[in-house]
Amino acid sequence: MKVETAPVPTAPRARRALPRTRPSARRSARRGRIIAALAVLTTLLMLLYRWIPNRIANVGSFVQTFLPWAGAAVVLLLAAALLRRSRVALIAVLLPALTWAALHGGTFLDRGAGGAADLTVVTHNVDDVNPDPAGTARALAASGAQLIALEELTEPAVRAYEQTLAGTHPYHVVEGTVGLWSAYPLRDTAPVPIMPWTRALRATADTPAGPLTVYVAHLPSVRVRLGSGFTTERRNAAAGRLAGALAAAPAGRTLLVGDFNGTTDDRALAPVMDRFRSAHDAAGAGFGFTWPETFPVARIDQILVRDLTPVSAWTLPATPSDHLPVAASLRF
Repeated sequence: MKVETAPVPTAPRARRALPRTRPSARRSARRGRIIAALAVLTTLLMLLYRWIPNRIANVGSFVQTFLPWAGAAVVLLLAAALLRRSRVALIAVLLPALTWAALHGGTFLDRGAGGAADLTVVTHNVDDVNPDPAGTARALAASGAQLIALEELTEPAVRAYEQTLAGTHPYHVVEGTVGLWSAYPLRDTAPVPIMPWTRALRATADTPAGPLTVYVAHLPSVRVRLGSGFTTERRNAAAGRLAGALAAAPAGRTLLVGDFNGTTDDRALAPVMDRFRSAHDAAGAGFGFTWPETFPVARIDQILVRDLTPVSAWTLPATPSDHLPVAASLRF
């Protein structure tokens, strides 16, 4: 007799569970992609800034003025990528880092020409509310400059500068709110009409190395407003008139100094800048920011030359003004 037993049912094989992505990991990956996208946008900004139009709120000029500060954005992006531990973000941040280094890395090299100089010049917006013009004058004279150009002068301050600089810089000319003090005789002095009131002058300094034409200018201020953006119209118009005066002047050794309320990279100032070379760009070290004096963010005070060789350029210690003075030594 054969006894059959019923088959014992077997339990179904358990399916292997697939690992689930944690919500925090998904968020981290998403944030990594956001950082990478911002890094790409920062790179494009630095590469294509020349094509940013000025038609709307002068955005192009604004970006050109503060472009070196894109380096701060690179640092913030790098910190965010490290915090998120995102390989994609870290690789992407290399793009703006390398671009910034290519654009501005050479700024930190000493570009001085070396050798002896024939002349040292200082320019300084002394601030119309400067509480110590005499002390400011002594500080500028201590630089050893033979030419000292001053902007934003007031009548009471002019007397203080005249008295303080009389011993070292006996020759001077003041036109409106700008002035030039010189260790060498000055001639052919005249105002340069760039605005309804006088904020520019021209003079010839008879230096031991030969005559030198000097222009001192103070272009109108710019403002950043929510409604109108980077307002530069008055400054740009004055720069155009200054460029016209320079174009009509005789060729030869020429020095153009002052407060331009703009950097040498600002395309709106190209009519002036294209005729000259920046002493700081040619022979300075670092960015040479001059305004505001407590935490400078832009170099808007310029020493520009034509048919002269910059030997060195630098900023001087702060005075009671809201600008830093700038200096350059030059060779004829």
